[in-house]
Amino acid sequence: MVLEMKVPSPGESITEVEIAEWLVADGDYVEKDQAIAEVDSDKATLELPAEESGIITLKAEVGDAVAVGEVVCLIDTSAPRPDGAAPQAEKKEEPKKEEPKAEPKKAEPKKETYASGAPSPAAKKILDEKGIAPSSVAGTGRDGRITKEDAVQAVPSMGTPTGGNRGETRSKLSMLRRKVAERLVAAKNETAMLTTFNEVDMTAIFELRNQYKDEFKDKHNVGLGFMSFFTKAVIRALQMYPAVNSMIDGKEMISYDFCDISIAVSGPKGLMVPVIRNAENLTFRGIEAEIKRLAIRAREGEITVDEMTGGTFTITNGGVFGSMLSTPIINPPQSGILGMHNIVERPVVKNGTIVVAPVMYVALSYDHRIIDGKESVGFLVAVKEALESPEELLMDGNVKRALEL
Repeated sequence: MVLEMKVPSPGESITEVEIAEWLVADGDYVEKDQAIAEVDSDKATLELPAEESGIITLKAEVGDAVAVGEVVCLIDTSAPRPDGAAPQAEKKEEPKKEEPKAEPKKAEPKKETYASGAPSPAAKKILDEKGIAPSSVAGTGRDGRITKEDAVQAVPSMGTPTGGNRGETRSKLSMLRRKVAERLVAAKNETAMLTTFNEVDMTAIFELRNQYKDEFKDKHNVGLGFMSFFTKAVIRALQMYPAVNSMIDGKEMISYDFCDISIAVSGPKGLMVPVIRNAENLTFRGIEAEIKRLAIRAREGEITVDEMTGGTFTITNGGVFGSMLSTPIINPPQSGILGMHNIVERPVVKNGTIVVAPVMYVALSYDHRIIDGKESVGFLVAVKEALESPEELLMDGNVKRALEL
């Protein structure tokens, strides 16, 4: 029996996928549920498992765009496993009769002449001294001959490099990368995007992490990072400024009473943005555990479309790559995105005295069509206040209870 394997639907609104890589070769024996291909949708890279065991025949090539429901391969389920198949009788190769070889004709040596474009001995010496390739000089002599006068007048190029590697490669963008590019351009073209900046003194968070991170890790088997503090601070600010937790749908504005926070992570196929659902109901431990789970799934290529669909606000951390400051692009159809950056010791004024403190610059890009300047600035100030006073504003004055220690 020959089974036709069709492209399953990876998720709502996805009508086609692209064959990113075949993990098996045509004619291989595959086991049921074995990953046979990686396919790119416009939202994620997914593995395609074999539906049955048997010999596979591929019906699509790498790079092909295949519609959902289209046949991509055939599996002959009646074919025996290789270890159970009867060994093929070895064919004895008959010795080939050697045919008398025709003697190759000896090519007559070509006589190099100045007419072929080669420089004269005097011209060649001058060009060598100048470091000029004869091929870059147009000869004015008979039949293109490079004369001594040509060599004297030749000027080395000051702008065109010579002798170096000038190769280039061309590769097709994955469907995921193309879709990300389209969405980013659309966000720039279709929203009234502005960015506001602020700085955060991270001293209080540093002190809390240094004091409790080991105990937190031992009890919860997950690290106490910066992302849980930022997520908590963002949730508080979203509840204070609900317009930032809204989006435009035609002529209407949709506001949400929940906070689904998208966290940008770097995956093998590019940037992915999995979503922490109802983050407002999670503790520090819950947020850190969910971020770790989603990041691992994204980096191992196991993230699903559903895990990246939705989200009411995005946090992106360019600081892990060393970014000092940037203007993040809104993740449509959301209306706001917070950019985190690296933490650098900088001189700051406290109580009239200059001291050194760990400072992070933060950026909020927002859609000015529904978020006014007052709300955007107020939102970012609220994030700053919460991060600089986490015990009071994020932990209700009880650190151990907030960290479940």
